[in-house]
Amino acid sequence: MDEKEKEDIAWCPGCGNFAILKAMQKVIAEMGLDKRRLVFVSGIGQAAKLPQYLDVHYFNGLHGRALPAAIGIKLANPGLTVIAESGDGCNYGEGGNHFIHAIRRNTDITLIVHNNMVYGLTKGQASPTSMKGFKNPLQPGGVSAEPFNPASVAVALNASFVARAFAGDIEQTRDIVREALKHVGFSIVDILQPCVTFNKTNTYRWFKENTYYIKGKYNPCDREDAFRCATENKKLALGIIYRRKT
Repeated sequence: MDEKEKEDIAWCPGCGNFAILKAMQKVIAEMGLDKRRLVFVSGIGQAAKLPQYLDVHYFNGLHGRALPAAIGIKLANPGLTVIAESGDGCNYGEGGNHFIHAIRRNTDITLIVHNNMVYGLTKGQASPTSMKGFKNPLQPGGVSAEPFNPASVAVALNASFVARAFAGDIEQTRDIVREALKHVGFSIVDILQPCVTFNKTNTYRWFKENTYYIKGKYNPCDREDAFRCATENKKLALGIIYRRKT
């Protein structure tokens, strides 16, 4: 057992973050990543605590500011494997501008987003990815805005690697994250994960019923197909949505 696994983890029982942590542990071990050359960068929030439970170097920054710190670290020392990770509010709300321009710069880092469609640390208000109609303490009548779609935005900006995973499927999440880390260029993996305390709508069952894995003859290098796939809203596609050579 990793010494970090013995620590008291400050997440609610059943939180999707546990599964993401397990997937990340598997990826690091199976890829044989040198922990001396591996750096995690996170912002603020429940998701941003993940590096604290891994035996790695990490930098905890400000809310929404994981990406600029991660890019700076990579530019200062290109030999490092740099992973930025935080929640949907941190990356798509407070960090939305950084998200857009990190895609444009295409620095060789990987962004892992814990997308639970709610602000969990601050007790349940809507996040940029909350579904229309989602009721929360600040919007008891339900969210009126359409949710931010990170995958479609990333494909529209011609990001070099765009994927979506589901925390409930640890092995598939591990495989997707591994491909993102192998990719040279900016990679984003949007991981759908339940918040069992503050989001009673997007549960494990909801994600199982409203997602599907990309299969068959789908070509992730076809940008038009990728954009159609990323914008689907009846069911959310899981897997590698778009990949381009850099």
